[in-house]
Amino acid sequence: MRFKKSHLFIVAALLWGVPGIIVAARGVIAYTKLPSIEWWLFAITLAVLASFYMMFRRIVARYSARIESLTEPCSIWDTFPRHGWVLIFFMMGLGITLRFIQIPTEFFASFYCGLGPMLVLSAIWFLNNRRKID
Repeated sequence: MRFKKSHLFIVAALLWGVPGIIVAARGVIAYTKLPSIEWWLFAITLAVLASFYMMFRRIVARYSARIESLTEPCSIWDTFPRHGWVLIFFMMGLGITLRFIQIPTEFFASFYCGLGPMLVLSAIWFLNNRRKID
């Protein structure tokens, strides 16, 4: 199947945003299961937010430039470079693996509440970049 470039931005937004909502929800649920919430958990969450903000901002800019440079019609596999797809599948596998390993709830709460919102924000950036080519 072939798509317009603007549709690839929607694909990218879905591939980042949907897992972001799921991860953020799991992080919030993990926070609610904690007997007490310590200040340092929020500090870890803020550190995770900041680090993923810087990382994802660059990645979204790079992938958006890639999509913009494509000629239409495009394959869905053109949305990301090969290593981008490898990263997505690796992160999915890591997330599934973490579900079967005994990880402290504090880790899930602080890490997922940092990662999830940044994935959702990245999806918003992809949609914003889509508007630039329409």
